[in-house]
Amino acid sequence: MRKAWEMEHELMQNAMPVVLSAEEQTWDTGAEFAEKYIETMTKLVWKSNVPGSFAPERVIIGAIQSMENMGLRVEKAEELIPLGLKALEEDNIIELSKITARVYYELNNAEKDLKSPYWQYKIYSNWDEYKNSVNFYKYDKGDILGEDFEEKILAGWIAQICAGALGTAIEGYTTENIEKTFGDVTYYVRKPNTYNDDITYELAFLKAFDEKGYNVTSKDIAEEWVGLIPLGWSAEDIALKNIKGGIYPPLSGEFNNYYREWIGAQMRGAICGMVAPGNPEEAARLAWIDGVISHHNNGVIGEIFNAVLVSLAFVEKDVRTILDKTIDMIPKDSEYYSVIDFAYNQCKNSNSWREAWKPCEEKFKMYNWIHAYPNAAAEVVALYFGENDFDKTMNIISMAGQDVDCNAAQIATIYGIIHGLKGIDKKWYEPIGDDLITYVRSMKNLKISELSKWTVEATRKACKGEK
Repeated sequence: MRKAWEMEHELMQNAMPVVLSAEEQTWDTGAEFAEKYIETMTKLVWKSNVPGSFAPERVIIGAIQSMENMGLRVEKAEELIPLGLKALEEDNIIELSKITARVYYELNNAEKDLKSPYWQYKIYSNWDEYKNSVNFYKYDKGDILGEDFEEKILAGWIAQICAGALGTAIEGYTTENIEKTFGDVTYYVRKPNTYNDDITYELAFLKAFDEKGYNVTSKDIAEEWVGLIPLGWSAEDIALKNIKGGIYPPLSGEFNNYYREWIGAQMRGAICGMVAPGNPEEAARLAWIDGVISHHNNGVIGEIFNAVLVSLAFVEKDVRTILDKTIDMIPKDSEYYSVIDFAYNQCKNSNSWREAWKPCEEKFKMYNWIHAYPNAAAEVVALYFGENDFDKTMNIISMAGQDVDCNAAQIATIYGIIHGLKGIDKKWYEPIGDDLITYVRSMKNLKISELSKWTVEATRKACKGEK
């Protein structure tokens, strides 16, 4: 193997000088492109709108909010918010750039707030800690070779994709404002489409899993991320930048990642459950491996929550039973458990989903609508009161608001697996057909049927121990 210095030395030795005309020089073009891109991205962290629903976002303020949620003192960063908003309003990019850097500096150097309830709970930093803290339910191996398994996977994907299309149009809003605008949401509020960033990361996981099976590592999945996914947002954006800079998981999910307990891992747990049918421990392990790419602690536990829900759907037929057992496999000393336990107790002591959801909205109002917590609570309420009915569950999860597409898609997968295609009314999937549009490199135009077949084949191959 040739040394790097030899290759560069040879390159320089063989390079002959040329004289470029003014038109051939690229300083101006390159600098102008870079400047415009950087200015746009700087402004977007202070003010943007969600592509699917146009809900307003200010992710840099969300970062400050998130760091306080994780038990850190953020007063110095908060003092900079009015200055940043003023610079944005005045279109003063020089000052805005400085203030943006100062905010991140203050967050990176924020001190612990020892009075914060966050520190009362155990911080989970590796899989062994998690595994040793719970008792996983055990089931006999199911039949993954029959047509029944194929139908469950297909129906699971169809349900997930339809639910994502339903939620994309209304994410980022409160129950009250959704109802004021749309009334009681029981169906798509606009013509549905499948373009959604959530499924992006599930496809990257599936690609790595197809190649490595149950031996897949966080590194394998992370490299699929940088190969397949051109851009991300919040936690995933930071993780992608970390990985591209050589910071691999688990550090990629934690280092300078202010959004590491937001919903980004929770929104992709379903695929881990689909490839570990009836094996909640393996689903949880895969979710941990995948989650640490972009998240840490409670953010990763959020992915485990959804992975276990979906895994159990292959072996349990009652949604409340699935919910009960999943909650029982979340560590009791984690803050995440306190969230879903609170929501579950509201359900048990309420006569309707609205009665249960209202105190959840109040309790978790300090958390961003993209944080894992309010969305986990919404899932619990929808599953509890939606029981075994797909339409009813979609109605509740839509009306709960928050990050609706993530929540609806994940729990919808459960219903597809339990009931098969007969449990999903044709009104949901006929407008979508078989097409899945993404922005994943090499997978921009997929067939849902092909994705289902791919999932089935990858799972069967992994179970045989093939590479």
